[in-house]
Amino acid sequence: MERPGPSEVTGSDASGPDPQLAVTMGFTGFGKKARTFDLEAMFEQTRRTAVERSRKTLEARAKEEEMNREKELRRQNEDIEPTSSGSNVVRDDSKSSSRDTSSSGSEEGTGSSDDELIGPPLPLKMTEEPGDHTEEGIVGPLPPPLYEEADDDDDDDDGESEDEENPVQKIPDSHEITLKHGTKTVSALGLDPSGARLVTGGYDYDVKFWDFAGMDASFKAFRSLQPCECHQIKSLQYSNTGDMILVVSGSSQAKVIDRDGFEVMECIKGDQYIVDMANTKGHTAMLHTGSWHPKIKGEFMTCSNDATVRTWEVENPRKQKSVFKPRTVQGKKVIPTTCTYSRDGNLIAAACQNGSIQIWDRNLTVHPKFLYKQAHDPGTDTSCVAFSYDGNVLASRGGDDTLKLWDIRQFNKPLFSASDLPTMFPMTDCCFSPDDKLVVTGTSVPRGCGSGKLVFFERRTFQRVYEIDITDASVVRCLWHPKLNQIMVGTGNGLAKVYYDPNKSQRGAKLCVVKTQRKAKQAETLTQDYIITPHALPMFREPRQRSTRKQLEKDRLDPLKSHKPEPPVAGPGRGGRVGTHGGTLSSYIVKNIALDKTDDSNPREAILRHAKAAEDNPYWVSPAYSKTQPKTMFAQVESDDEETKNEPEWKKRKI
Repeated sequence: MERPGPSEVTGSDASGPDPQLAVTMGFTGFGKKARTFDLEAMFEQTRRTAVERSRKTLEARAKEEEMNREKELRRQNEDIEPTSSGSNVVRDDSKSSSRDTSSSGSEEGTGSSDDELIGPPLPLKMTEEPGDHTEEGIVGPLPPPLYEEADDDDDDDDGESEDEENPVQKIPDSHEITLKHGTKTVSALGLDPSGARLVTGGYDYDVKFWDFAGMDASFKAFRSLQPCECHQIKSLQYSNTGDMILVVSGSSQAKVIDRDGFEVMECIKGDQYIVDMANTKGHTAMLHTGSWHPKIKGEFMTCSNDATVRTWEVENPRKQKSVFKPRTVQGKKVIPTTCTYSRDGNLIAAACQNGSIQIWDRNLTVHPKFLYKQAHDPGTDTSCVAFSYDGNVLASRGGDDTLKLWDIRQFNKPLFSASDLPTMFPMTDCCFSPDDKLVVTGTSVPRGCGSGKLVFFERRTFQRVYEIDITDASVVRCLWHPKLNQIMVGTGNGLAKVYYDPNKSQRGAKLCVVKTQRKAKQAETLTQDYIITPHALPMFREPRQRSTRKQLEKDRLDPLKSHKPEPPVAGPGRGGRVGTHGGTLSSYIVKNIALDKTDDSNPREAILRHAKAAEDNPYWVSPAYSKTQPKTMFAQVESDDEETKNEPEWKKRKI
């Protein structure tokens, strides 16, 4: 059933509500005339208003242009010094031309000829008058003005087209701030997806947190920690939700910390004695880098010197999720030096020490989907691979001082290659601009031999279009945040620099540069506040001693303080105390024999010294055999001479 049109509704309600219908329905007011709108009249009124407004605008602008042109002509006359008649001609011509300008389009060209004017020609835009449009009676509002607004639009379009043609204009490098991380190389940078916090890591094992909204002009980090103890930080990256940070260091175990620096999980270490690395639960050698999955929360991957790329889940730190094993053409293992996910998370790319770039399907770990054998020189560690925002182009930063672009749809040769980009660090990276028109990387320099640069290449032609001198040290890390439109740079002398433009950038460094550095209040540092505790009250205070004599008398009455210490025990111990020399046989021998200071240089004399005493008073041997020694029955009788001959030497001496 079709709805009635406005005319039908108006015709049916013109006679007013039907009284019989009101009686039938049981209440009055039924069938009241509905409010109608005449759309044609509304459109006509709008059109007239627009035409009138456009006409007034055109007239006001024409008058303004006329005044400007008269001022310009007067200035020309003052410079040239014309004759009086000539000056009158110029004035008359200027007036006539102004009249012609304000006239309708039918008189266009009769009074505004350039040949009749003395001085500079009229601007081209003044020759195109809107009289033709008003004379023809266009239905509806007039088109946009043909004067300054149109020119402004043209200028804007030209500016946009120039910006599109020249992406250098979009580089935010007019201002910079410097964040001092430390004295050693800043080897890792991470910025959360919202752009509120920055984390930096370096060779000094420290990870520092910077909050743009909370910092003032002093640019101080609000937190510093060492999550991996004595291992250099190699990579820091925020998760896609911004609530976790992946920390990759020189150890074999990656860590995940939260936004405040507390540990969330630590990957397990694998068994280094197992030959097949796919059968271990984790890495067994030093890590190189890591990356979060761009779509799946809690999944990340790491690559290591054990020739594997492993994916992990935060909920399951006891074992990796999958293992990718890069191989050479001959099937031998090769070490991956860097790895990353594609923008959609379906591909995993890794660059290896033999110069190859291998790309796997995330769900197929056996054979790589794309493989290029000699992407960079063998033996030079490729430090970074990065996908463009459209996901079709891969940039690789090689240790052979080159930067190359690859189209993964035709992964048989590089699209472009740029050389003479020295690098001295295994984590020198590259990135794409937010509009995907520029590729950025840093260069390294020896200490004291120049300044490191941030180099910009146009992606379409790969021309070296722009450079920024960063500092007198190497440029290691670079990060171009798409939401902030700011560039973060990590250098070899411990600095992290942020480049921004007040007009092109958003938030980030713009929040902290406007805050003045808070000064310490002198009153707080000079005044000394008294802390009152209950024990400082008079009722708890100990009485102050006024004389030492009274104190000595009190100590004499105290049995503990006046107790005489016991003298050392002489002889064997008693009362549970050990004597001076102990009560054992060994201590007695040490005391009586070993400490004898007699001269024993002649052992025979030392023995004969005790011979007479031993014979007169036998102590050791003879008493022991006195009762058991048999008596001699047959004794030989010796002569006195023989007895004398056989006498001991000491007896002879006595005789």
